[in-house]
Amino acid sequence: MNLADSVFIGLAVVTVLGALGAVAFRALFYNALSLVLCLFGVAGLFIYLHAEFLAVMEVIIYIGAISVAIIFAIMLSRPMDKSDEPRSPSASLRGAVCAALVFAGLWRLLSGARWAQGSGQLPDMRDIGKALLTTDVLPFEAVSLVLLVAIIGALVLSSPRERS
Repeated sequence: MNLADSVFIGLAVVTVLGALGAVAFRALFYNALSLVLCLFGVAGLFIYLHAEFLAVMEVIIYIGAISVAIIFAIMLSRPMDKSDEPRSPSASLRGAVCAALVFAGLWRLLSGARWAQGSGQLPDMRDIGKALLTTDVLPFEAVSLVLLVAIIGALVLSSPRERS
């Protein structure tokens, strides 16, 4: 095994451990931090694949904006009044079975797909910028709307309620 394989395996382990932590921890704040670790691993994988632009966008958009907004929403929301209830083993098993079925379906779908071969030439950054601000603006507007709803929801949850 050479150095490139070791780097890939290390980045894959960091990404998978971050993803597992994002769903396994009981504390919501630790879930968000694990998501950040997973996203850093994905950015590292982009760098490994020589897609530096995507890695920078991963760090700026997902880690720098969305993850920070998630952490702010968690910090602004008030603590839950209920105590933690133990997880049901049958519910965990049902969730694992559903996740395995979704993964198997996606694997079958993606492995049987015919992928178009690229021209090998990278697009110009001006073309990417123009597309993001003209024809492909809807996804960015949708993300901003989701972030706005998350922040408003956190403010509503953290506001003191009047007792009647």
